[in-house]
Amino acid sequence: MKSSNNVSRESSILEVYDRAKPYLAVILVQLGYAGLSIIAKFGLNHGMSHYTFAVYRNVVATLVFAPFAFFFERTVRPRMTKSIFFKIMLMGLLEPVLDQNLYYAGMKHTTATFAAAMSNVLPAITFLMALIFRLEKVNMRRLHSQAKVVGTLVTVGGAMIMVLIKGAAIALPWTKVQSHGNSQAASVISANQQDPIKGSLVITAACFCWAAFYIVLSFTMKAYPAALSLTTLICMTGSLQGTILTFVVEKGNTAIWSLTWDAKLLAAIYGGIMCSGVNYYISGVVMKERGPVFVTAFNPLGMVFVAIMGSFMLAEEIYMGRLLGAIVIVIGLYLVIWGKSRDENLSTSVTDTDQQANKNGNTETSSHGSSTRVMPNDEAV
Repeated sequence: MKSSNNVSRESSILEVYDRAKPYLAVILVQLGYAGLSIIAKFGLNHGMSHYTFAVYRNVVATLVFAPFAFFFERTVRPRMTKSIFFKIMLMGLLEPVLDQNLYYAGMKHTTATFAAAMSNVLPAITFLMALIFRLEKVNMRRLHSQAKVVGTLVTVGGAMIMVLIKGAAIALPWTKVQSHGNSQAASVISANQQDPIKGSLVITAACFCWAAFYIVLSFTMKAYPAALSLTTLICMTGSLQGTILTFVVEKGNTAIWSLTWDAKLLAAIYGGIMCSGVNYYISGVVMKERGPVFVTAFNPLGMVFVAIMGSFMLAEEIYMGRLLGAIVIVIGLYLVIWGKSRDENLSTSVTDTDQQANKNGNTETSSHGSSTRVMPNDEAV
């Protein structure tokens, strides 16, 4: 009796873990991006070129993930076709080249927190693109579809609250230590910088490229499900195209290619392994099961993580407006997740019904005694 109870308990734990895996995976993705936002902003402030940063980041990802792709996916890697090659080249242009360069160019004109907040228009853009390409279904007469639409808008609204509404500072012990130094640094930044309008427009353009990348990735994963190989090919083509772009834009400025043991090298290594490598792989695997809207719906969490990490690592103060925005983001995420879970339950029930109908159609019960005969497929009507 005890053994059966233990088995049922273990099976229930495994079931909960299987259900939680995609949620934990996309949260890990947002943690990775949040860490890179802080590291990259520090490097950009110290003269790092966003062109060479994008190139080095994808070169690191290619070198790290190529051996894993070669050994672990030799037997499952599909044959390369012209269509798949074109999609890989397009993805290498959209995210490693256009999105990364536009995003970090916009960050130069603003701050890491502002850039992370502006990137929260990504779920709304991805949702619209997914509707256009029929990757997402919406029936406004159903409550779960209304929840997805409203939840997407609420998450974006929460991110905007974090930017636009400051409020009173929350007294935290670890932020008081360097409050005087931070106020002086903030005055210098506000005096020297910045063009928020230009930065916001550039970051919004980056989000369109990012959303388009997710849409193309969703289609490509169906025809080329070898996620490690696909990640490696995207980073490799992105680094090649980014190198060409850098030589064209910088016109022979070789000084920007120099690397030393500083924040620039750390940003390239961390960004290559965690963001260009691990995050591409996780996003592709989760997207294959849940779609692009599910992956990007968690993007506003990155803003919350940046605020928290900035509070601990840079002694930045947390304000009531940001806390309010974080609460709104959580509410919006819950609505989207609930709507997507209802979609999954409905699709599962429909699949089960179809399978049962097919099974019943291929089974004929004879009334000779109590025997049952299963008809072969070629006899089934």
